[in-house]
Formats: sequence, structure tokens, C-alpha cells
Amino acid sequence: MPTLDVTLPALHISQRRVADSDVRFRVLACGRRWGKTRLGAALCIEVALRGGRAWWIAPSYPISTVGWRIIKRLAMQIPGAEIRKVERLVTFPTGGEVQVRSADNPDSLRGEGLNFAVLDECAFMKEAAWAEAIRPALSDREGRAMFISTPKGRNWFWRLWQRCQDGSQDEWRGWQLPTSDNPYIADGEIEAARKGSTEKIFQQEYLAMFLEDAGGVFRRVMDAATATALDVGKKGRQYIIGADWGRSNDYTVLTVLDVEAREMVHIDRFTQIDYNIQAGRLKALYNRFPGTIIAEYNSMGGPIVERLQMEGLPVTGFTTTNKTKETIIRGLESAFENNELRILNDPVLIGELQAYEQERMAVGWRFGAPPGMHDDTVMSLALAWSGISTGWLSFTIGDED
Repeated sequence: MPTLDVTLPALHISQRRVADSDVRFRVLACGRRWGKTRLGAALCIEVALRGGRAWWIAPSYPISTVGWRIIKRLAMQIPGAEIRKVERLVTFPTGGEVQVRSADNPDSLRGEGLNFAVLDECAFMKEAAWAEAIRPALSDREGRAMFISTPKGRNWFWRLWQRCQDGSQDEWRGWQLPTSDNPYIADGEIEAARKGSTEKIFQQEYLAMFLEDAGGVFRRVMDAATATALDVGKKGRQYIIGADWGRSNDYTVLTVLDVEAREMVHIDRFTQIDYNIQAGRLKALYNRFPGTIIAEYNSMGGPIVERLQMEGLPVTGFTTTNKTKETIIRGLESAFENNELRILNDPVLIGELQAYEQERMAVGWRFGAPPGMHDDTVMSLALAWSGISTGWLSFTIGDED
């Protein structure tokens, strides 16, 4: 079998510490931009250059592109490497190979004997992919595996991490690797990320900490529930109304905030879905709390917003996408975190805020209520708060005498 004299990319000290470990199963809880993809790709190539078979496995096909891009770039610098783009397979003159696979369907991973496997972002992968397919594939060659991921609460990746902590598993070792371990990331960049995110997000995404309540979004909700309800606005005050329209079994929720006091003063929640009824309720509320209105524009919201605009109300439509939803939810999360907002002690609102969940996907975040619950009051409050936090102008009722 031919041999190749190849120099792989240099690893920083923290990466080298992991690479030099001789344990069979390595579990890496990594902060963002620590360099886990680069390390995993280099180790896959190293195994293949020695004649072994290595797999790079990602939660889904689109996410696997990240690993494939780096593996392909490394392989292009190695004499005799054959790159099969359709199969996402690289073969070497040594007889070794690296293939990038997806764990979308764990059954598709069966049947191959492996010397090495990298499970990328495995916190977002089905546990069955490891237990039922990849682990058995390592048995006949006594292959090794490396699990790399940013933490995502306390799921099966956390259980693997815990397995490394009790000291009784000689074949397992875990590392907690914050972003700051990467010497190529400036300290100022990490500090900027800390200031630009909540403490919880920074701990999980940059410090690689496993958080027990990682699925929850809002903290200190009850600390903020000290506002007093009003039926009509006060003279000289500025108000902003957030409108989230109900669909099917959902509720329409109209939330009013006092801009200057930064507190919630009124909430209207109802299940009528007729356009005329919803438009009429919002118009009546505006007459009691004149100001700016930010209303969801998606789906049925479009006709209502356009009708109210034609009637002269200062309504701005808000188009909800994954990106815009994350923006306003993160803004509301920061408001609670920094004690910038007071809300009414409304049982429905409190319940929805405390139950509201976030799930970090391999790309971006998903927000929403747990199965069987609603998030209408959360979205209405987030819309109203976005008007304050982004500096939207409000109208005043009139100067006090």
C-alpha cells in the first residue's frame, strides 16, 4: 500500500490537545467558532491517509455542506486524491476514504464498517443515528468516534458529556471548549458578543455550557409583573399597541404599552376571527389609547392593516419571518433580562411567557409555544415592545392641564 507524506493544516493549542488524545470516544462541547469543524475534517483526512474509512456525519444534508467544503478543500491539496462531488466522497491512493453523510434517516447509515466517525452538531441529531447505526459500524474495526457540538440543553449529547465526567469510562473523555480557546478570535469580538446577547445565550453559545433551562426564553417574568391596568389612556402620555391576529383556534391579542413609563397598561384577548370584528376592536382600543399601532401583516393581517390605514389609523404592518421573529423575541428577552419593562400580572400572559421555548437549530433558532399551548400574548407584547426599543414614534393624547 502506498504512503503519502502530507502536512495537514496547523491546529491551535486547544485543538491539538484534543487531537493528541488516544481515547476512543471524544466528546467536545464547543463554543461557536472554536474550530470544531476544522479539527474534525483534519482528523478524517488523517485516518483516510492511513488507509482507513472515515465518515463525517451531520444532522441534515444542507448542514453537511459545511464539513464537505473543508474536507474537499483539504483533499484538493493532496496528490492522487479523487473527489466525487455527487457522492461527497474522497478516496486516496492509500485505499482510504472520507465520506460526508447525513443523519436525516438513521437507517441509511447502516452496513458500513468504519475506522472513524465525526458526528457534527450531534446535539441536533437523532440519538438513533449513533446508537442504531454508527456505533455498530465501528465494532468490527474497533473504530473511534468524535462528537462535536455546541450544547443544546440537556439532551442525549449532554448525557454523552456526563458519561465522560464520572471517571469510570476509560474509553470516553469530554472537553468543554469555549470560544476564547481559539487564539484567532479577538477578545474584543467575544466581549462584543457578550454585550450583544443575553447571559443565557452567551453561556451556551460562547462558553459551551449545558443549561438546564436552555429551552426557555424569558427569565425574571414575575419580577416584571408589577404594572397597573388602565381602561383609558392618560393625558400627555404616549402609547403603542401591538396586534397579533388570531387564526383558527388562536386568539387575537392587542397589547398596549406606555412608551415613557415602559410598562404594559392594557391587554385585550379574544377569539373572534371576523375581519370586521377584529378591525373594530382595534379601532376602539386606539380611540382610548391613541398612538402608534404595530400589527402583524402576514396572512389575514394584511387586509385588516390596509383597511385601518385607509381609515387614517397610524398602523405599521409587521411581516413575521424566522429572522424578524427572532429579532423581536430577542428584544423582549433583553427587556426582561435588564429590567427595562413592566407588565401586567395577567395569568394567561404570565403562563405563555414562562412556557415560551427556543430551539437552536443547526442554522438559526426556532421560537414558539410548547405543543398544545398558545403564544399570542407573547407575540403581541413583542410587537409592541419592538416599537419602543427601536424608537418608533407615537402620538400623544394631549398635554395635561
